[in-house]
Amino acid sequence: MNNKKTIDIVTLGCSKNLVDSEHLMKQLENAGFKVTHDAEKPKGRIAVINTCGFIGDAKEESVNMILEFAQAKEAGRLDKLYVMGCLSERYMKDLEAEIPQVDKYYGKFSWKELLGDLHKEYAEELHNERVLTTPGHYAYLKISEGCDRKCAYCAIPLITGAHVSRPMEEILDEVKYLVAQGVKEFQVIAQELTYYGVDLYKKQMLPELVERMAQIPGVEWIRLHYAYPAHFPTDLFRVMRQYPNICRYMDIALQHISDNVLTAMRRHVTKADTYRLIEQFRKEVPGIHLRTTLMVGFPGETEEDFEELKDFVRKARFDRMGAFAYSEEEGTYAAQHYTDNVPEEVKQQRLNDLMLIQQEISAELNHNKVGQRFKVIIDRMEGDYYVGRTEFDSPEVDPEVLIEAKAEMPLSIGEFYEVEITSSDDYDLYGQVVS
Repeated sequence: MNNKKTIDIVTLGCSKNLVDSEHLMKQLENAGFKVTHDAEKPKGRIAVINTCGFIGDAKEESVNMILEFAQAKEAGRLDKLYVMGCLSERYMKDLEAEIPQVDKYYGKFSWKELLGDLHKEYAEELHNERVLTTPGHYAYLKISEGCDRKCAYCAIPLITGAHVSRPMEEILDEVKYLVAQGVKEFQVIAQELTYYGVDLYKKQMLPELVERMAQIPGVEWIRLHYAYPAHFPTDLFRVMRQYPNICRYMDIALQHISDNVLTAMRRHVTKADTYRLIEQFRKEVPGIHLRTTLMVGFPGETEEDFEELKDFVRKARFDRMGAFAYSEEEGTYAAQHYTDNVPEEVKQQRLNDLMLIQQEISAELNHNKVGQRFKVIIDRMEGDYYVGRTEFDSPEVDPEVLIEAKAEMPLSIGEFYEVEITSSDDYDLYGQVVS
């Protein structure tokens, strides 16, 4: 196909952005374009960059990507350059002034205009359909947009606005559509999962949504991402216990444990609440693996606060943990009311210290799996190994299971196997298929 009809799409940031790109790709293909995603060497005459505007590093990456394509346009290798997503939503006027080579900037929710600017119509009947950029056996499923939480450090509500749930029937229809395409595993995502349904149904509806998803034939794994600890919908515990295809996994960002810091962050949860919730998770859903994200260097975080955080990581023994240093975001409550008074080198040292503690915990927890058998889905072949995951591992962010490839026993990508774990390192497991 003529490369004038080829559109290169580049997605930066989170899986929620990826879902938007996948929906756009479906619309563009339907309109007659050939579409590539994150191509190593873009060859089209049109490019669309879906940007991230969450924290400093992500914003810098997005700006650099726009500049790279702007140079390609100036060099004559590109006819049209369009920019969408969170960075564009938040800094549109600044970007228009600073990088005028871009033909048009779109907000996070106005990218449908892009089709009109390409002289094509948005096909409403395809609103639930998309081109998967993930391996065909798993997909991300976005159930809402926006966030009503007003955490002091977070710019997301400034970018995405108030929480808006998708109607449940629409989500379930999308699940059925994806199952028909061969998807077996669903990563359920939102800015804040536990608030799902409050705007539409006047109550938290995540337990009912997940229960109904679990009853759809062909749905083999459901994994939940980005929950909030305050007012957690405890009926979800019953649902997770009752359905074997709901992974015993919860991604719940806790951010900190010191009451001083939690109050300053406006998290509406206490140290005691947090410990109680973790205990409840492990009691109600035996074997659950908890993933969390923690922040160091928030304004006013003292050495005592940080020692409390380290102690928390040692005690809680999270199965999965990420951490990042506070980055002041303009327009947030923290930027307006606090001084970013923890030096950068202190932030970095605290981050390193925290991750070293977690590395030891992860290595120990992994070692405890040696000799056990797990249901594993195979994602890809890499070198001499098949690379898969257990129900406790989300794509991209969690440990993987490496299985040595043997000519006499070829494995199929996207299929499940029973695997015995034979050894481990800090983050990954090694195993062999049980014949």
